[in-house]
Amino acid sequence: MEFKHQPVLLKEVLDYLPSKTGIFVDGTLGGGGHTKTLLEKSQMKVIGIDQDLEAIFAAKKNLGVFADRIEFVHDNFSNLPEILQSKKINKVDAILLDLGVSSYQLDNKARGFSFQEDAPLDMRMNQSAKESAAEIINNYPEEDLAGIFYDYGEERNSRKIAKNIVLTRKERKIETTNQLVKIVESSFPANYKNKYKIHPATRVFQALRIETNNELNILKEFIPTAAEFLAGDGRLLIISFHSLEDRIVKHAFRDLEEKYSDQYKHQIFSSEGAFNALSSPSAKLSESCYKVLTKKPIEAEGEEIRQNPRSRSAKLRVLKKLI
Repeated sequence: MEFKHQPVLLKEVLDYLPSKTGIFVDGTLGGGGHTKTLLEKSQMKVIGIDQDLEAIFAAKKNLGVFADRIEFVHDNFSNLPEILQSKKINKVDAILLDLGVSSYQLDNKARGFSFQEDAPLDMRMNQSAKESAAEIINNYPEEDLAGIFYDYGEERNSRKIAKNIVLTRKERKIETTNQLVKIVESSFPANYKNKYKIHPATRVFQALRIETNNELNILKEFIPTAAEFLAGDGRLLIISFHSLEDRIVKHAFRDLEEKYSDQYKHQIFSSEGAFNALSSPSAKLSESCYKVLTKKPIEAEGEEIRQNPRSRSAKLRVLKKLI
């Protein structure tokens, strides 16, 4: 099966890059959609990271013509400091995360991400990781399962679903997506599907995927760390696909921007955001300062949504490092 993932908000990502030279980190390389266009339109060098080994294989095939300007790394983007240190790189000019699950991962039923196909209940983005979704479903206490469904899926029916999972697994192990779907469906009124457009398993599968891959905790820890690796005028670009991710990005970017007082910034920077040595001749530029370039997230519009319906929920936020 061919690894496909149509890049979302591609033009917008390219428009926010600070230059056409320097080092670009694609922390979620996938099949290389964003990176391929960047390599075609710039002279940047790329560090391409993905924890999915199948994605690395696909990207090497798709980007082979640019082999002299890209290095492939099979790892989680959370290990960026170690990755850059191993390559003796101190600063980079741009970092991109596209947090969406790829079309390949969704459509490849063997990976167990989709509730629309019967498959092993896996959901590991890194297939060498120890804990699969099935192990979570079969081993977590009822209270923990309910918390995951509520916190990560915003599922109001979380307690009943968790209770039914625990009752079922006492009789037999839950190993497939269809088994889980049937349990979830049985936890809702019979007329649920007729009243609501969303499938009753949607939020549970989202929450379970997040827990399996520790996605939100990794994202929280990554943002301030990644920001420190940006060179002056560097950009951190993050595309998220649901409200929990977007909220983390929004708050983390805001916190970085507000870390230093407005008075301090006013002393050091002119109204255009450039360093103003005259206004503060004794200022020490030992601290990092940041500016959020997207006060509201950038979203896909009509034509892109028509061509790629999965782009409908994409939100891009961009942080700029001033010094």
